[in-house]
Amino acid sequence: MRDPRYDILFTPMRIGPVTAKNRFFQVPHCNGMGHAMPLAHAAMREAKAEGGWAVISTEECEIHPSGDVSPYVEARLWDDRDIPALALMCDKVHAHGALAAVELTHNGPTASNLYSREVLIAPSHQPSKYGYPAQARAMDRRDIANYRRWHRDAALRGMRAGMDIVYVYAAHDLSLAMHFLQRRRNHRTDEYGGTLENRVRLLREVLEDTKEAVGHRCAVAIRFATEELLGPAGVERAEAQDIVGMLAEIPDLWDVNVAAWYNDSVPSRFAPEGAQEPFIDFVKKTTSKPVVGVGRFTSPDTMVSQIRRGVIDFIGAARPSIADPFLPKKIEEGRIDDIRECIGCNICVSGDNTITPIRCTQNPTMGEEWRRDWHPETIAPAKSAAKVLVIGSGPAGLEAARALGQRGYEVHLAEARRELGGRVTREARLPGLAEWARVRDWRLGQIRKMQNVATYLDSALTAQDVLDFGAEHVIVATGCHWRRDGVGRSHGEPIPGFIDNAAVFTPDDIMDGRMPDGPVAIYDDDYFYTGSTIAEALRRAGREVVYVTPDDTVASWSANTLEYRHIQWRMAELGIEQIVSHDIRAFADGALDLRQVWNGRRRRLDCAAVVAITSRLPDDALYHALAAREAEWADTGLRTATRIGDALAPGLIAHAVYAGHRIARELDEAPTGEVPFKRHFHTPRESDLLRPDA
Repeated sequence: MRDPRYDILFTPMRIGPVTAKNRFFQVPHCNGMGHAMPLAHAAMREAKAEGGWAVISTEECEIHPSGDVSPYVEARLWDDRDIPALALMCDKVHAHGALAAVELTHNGPTASNLYSREVLIAPSHQPSKYGYPAQARAMDRRDIANYRRWHRDAALRGMRAGMDIVYVYAAHDLSLAMHFLQRRRNHRTDEYGGTLENRVRLLREVLEDTKEAVGHRCAVAIRFATEELLGPAGVERAEAQDIVGMLAEIPDLWDVNVAAWYNDSVPSRFAPEGAQEPFIDFVKKTTSKPVVGVGRFTSPDTMVSQIRRGVIDFIGAARPSIADPFLPKKIEEGRIDDIRECIGCNICVSGDNTITPIRCTQNPTMGEEWRRDWHPETIAPAKSAAKVLVIGSGPAGLEAARALGQRGYEVHLAEARRELGGRVTREARLPGLAEWARVRDWRLGQIRKMQNVATYLDSALTAQDVLDFGAEHVIVATGCHWRRDGVGRSHGEPIPGFIDNAAVFTPDDIMDGRMPDGPVAIYDDDYFYTGSTIAEALRRAGREVVYVTPDDTVASWSANTLEYRHIQWRMAELGIEQIVSHDIRAFADGALDLRQVWNGRRRRLDCAAVVAITSRLPDDALYHALAAREAEWADTGLRTATRIGDALAPGLIAHAVYAGHRIARELDEAPTGEVPFKRHFHTPRESDLLRPDA
């Protein structure tokens, strides 16, 4: 039964000509599937509609080939041929009583046109934002008229597809409507440049065009960034207040956030839940129209507070809706403890940035709704009465035990340490990563409700112990450890001076509380979050820290999770020196012998200790001991022994959770072939293959 404190979250609200059944609003978010994988995209959105979200939005939807964002895969409404893909999403969403929304955009100088090969356009002459070797040309009045027509036509196509809400996008530094507002991009001297009123003109016109075209049936929303955090170079809150004041009653809904994307979807390491409130709280005081805002909301108490205090009307969410598509239903049904809370790791964001289907650390079914027919809440019941022994309680083992328990198997979870959670428990103690413990806590919360799952602490097992246990299936999820010898991306052999050197540490040492004394060099050959978190932990413990990496920048892969800038700001704040593009030749006599990777120039770096962050090795000795005794399995009843997660191949926590979920889904199920998931096929017609002169 729902807690009456949360009743306000389930009151309907009118948005122009349509009504949302509750206050849960999945704001636009990218997913790496878009126009290329319409079936997978529609199924992913449908899961959220089934889970109780009142509004389900697309990602960016390109309105014209001159705003092509290739290689990124977003939605498209270039012409009528793009309607069916989005109509499919609308049908799936409507089947569960939710509204469908489309976020129309033309990205101007932040597009690429790598596919369309059109010339970029912008308010004024300027380079392409993202480093493509091209410039955008300044739009003339005909271009502006064309842009308005393209947007109007796309809005009409969206309505024909079945959309209930049509967005005008002016946020994230990713749309022409936003670019015309920005002094740094708009240098015009005509009626579309100069004064704020002139810079707002195009946004006003597009809003009015959209209302005129589809406003009789569709609500018209504006997505607007109220702060760019760039000082006078960007749109600031004071200016945003004037902009909202000018346009207050034109749209049917205000969707407000901060820009750019890395400031909007800030990882939990750098921002708490509800962090955007100070930047958007003025909007609802300025307009009578409903307001949606975001803040990685996972707590219903925070949600209710935001609404009752007049900050927002709708609880906007991208990442929380990915981690738990059924978040609204769980609140409605009084199952707060069952919410699979977002940890703010931004692995979901990396899908778009690596141009691959979205995945989630917390929710291993994300992106697999159509491909593998995985539902976020339901799973096939057990096909046998088999007993399963899961060895290791890290993210892979916990998810395997939880999902197998949900299926109804008798599960026994053995952990060698005196605490559950494996790497998640240990990494969550590093600076800023406390919310990552939710990966452990949610799974333990679910397991503790299951009478068919037993857990054992302080239970290091031998192969004989496993054989004596009498399980039919054994899942080895014993994790991994960081190498101490320096072998990694840059070194195929140990670094001289690392082996048997008490002054060489690993992240495992730091997480276990073994801290070096004196000045410390971090050697990061991993390129993701670990190096910077270890550096921060050491710096906060009072150590002098120098960060050394063979890469040309710090934590380069973190650009895919929107962490890179925040990491740089944090390291600058802490006074951590960076030495990039330098590799280690040797470590001896309290000094590193460094080599500049491009010119080979040598330099000496004095330090008392080195933390090697290079690569990891699976802790798979138990598995191999079992495999060596396979001839004895039948006599003990053992049918399968399988390694998963880091014990098979070290990776991200998301990989480990996925591995645990997959083995639980596939136990006792028939093999599905060489390609174990569905794919989209675009088979050309025979006439398309003929030469023009054939």
